[in-house]
Amino acid sequence: MLNTIDKFEKIVRELLSDEAVRPVSEHVASQELYNTLDLSLSENGIPDEEFELALRDLVLKTPRTATNAFFNQLFGGRNDKAVLGDLLAVILNNSMYTYKAAGPQVGVEKILLRETCNIIGWNGGADGTFAPGGSMTNYMAMVMARDAFDRTIKYDGVQHKMTVYTSKESHYSIPKNAAFAGIGRNNVRYVSCDEFGKMNVSELSKMITEDKQNGFAPIMVNLTAGTTVMGAFDEIPEVREICDANGMWVHLDGAYCGSVLFSDAYKHLIKGVELVDSFSYNAHKMLGTPLSCSIIVAKNKQHLHDSFSNDASYLYQTDHDEFNLGKTSLQCGRRNDALKFWTLWKSVGTKGLERIVDHQFDLADIARDYINSNSDYTLYSYGESISVCFNYKGIPARKICTALYEHSELLVGYGSFREDEFIRLVTINAQNKKEDILNFFKTLESFVEEHSSIFDPVPQ
Repeated sequence: MLNTIDKFEKIVRELLSDEAVRPVSEHVASQELYNTLDLSLSENGIPDEEFELALRDLVLKTPRTATNAFFNQLFGGRNDKAVLGDLLAVILNNSMYTYKAAGPQVGVEKILLRETCNIIGWNGGADGTFAPGGSMTNYMAMVMARDAFDRTIKYDGVQHKMTVYTSKESHYSIPKNAAFAGIGRNNVRYVSCDEFGKMNVSELSKMITEDKQNGFAPIMVNLTAGTTVMGAFDEIPEVREICDANGMWVHLDGAYCGSVLFSDAYKHLIKGVELVDSFSYNAHKMLGTPLSCSIIVAKNKQHLHDSFSNDASYLYQTDHDEFNLGKTSLQCGRRNDALKFWTLWKSVGTKGLERIVDHQFDLADIARDYINSNSDYTLYSYGESISVCFNYKGIPARKICTALYEHSELLVGYGSFREDEFIRLVTINAQNKKEDILNFFKTLESFVEEHSSIFDPVPQ
């Protein structure tokens, strides 16, 4: 094992050294992947030296999501304290379903969940769990909403025409989850959004009334704290009133930006979070832990037990259910995703998490200020969002983003809202500084000038 650790350290040091001079890895086209890298598997294996070279080559050609040139997805950066926790979780290799298998690591997870509930403002009747990604936390919320509507469903199956409601800008997991939960993709109602990407609450109310008149059973509204493209936040209090009047569950999907929970300056964006029935956030996004670290909490922990608990005498043999986390989890065996978040939170404190969140908004302000001061740019997004959406010199966004990627210059994506398509710069890497944001624009501008032929209009 010590020899393996030595190899790991050697490859990591080489990666970090290479990242310092090449923040974007060499582009490997998908059609050339198997010709460029030796990914083949053999019957008898290969010598250790060849194995190390193959592994090194693979690592060095993998996209670099932790550098100051990665702005492509809703995660990025590399927090050393969180990485330490994740590495230790791999070495310990506990499964988090029972106290017998995980011991004190169960306490680590429970403390994180309890502190989250405390910050929301929920009492000891609340609890939560970890799941493999934001899509699955949204699924768990939908299952709890379904079962809260009719407790017999988990035994007899779905017997009603149920409907769920979400904004047109919400996460793509919602229709998938409706299919998984037996509700059906066609019974997801997409509510229109205002000019900022927020759900139109008045339309929501009308849709619910119409569905009830047509014999449907509305069971849940999915709200979003940080829509994927624009980074918009749906309003909670008005929706809570509507759902109370109709006996419906409210879930707040904060996978992207729910971590504003930790910020005094930006918590107002989820005003009323204490009113929802369930809330989820991804610590691997705004808080910068390694993937994945997805948390869901429920105001009434009994819903977690009712929807996800199942007896297994071969598994739950010691200790109280409170310490056997498989009783409230979607999974049975699952890795320890809590330790990396605990090592981060333990080391920097709640105020340190607040600084991480606030810094990302500061970076977004720097980007917007730069765009607004330069006539070659058009800004599409608004303040208090860490998604900065813009176009440069009227060049199609996807053309710029694709060219930057294929030339190993920058990793940044594009998105669309209503009739506009634009570059979407995500300032979620809290290790970045002002100069990294300004360098992004400098790199983009220099690249467009140097490769002007790529962006010339096609002759008619």
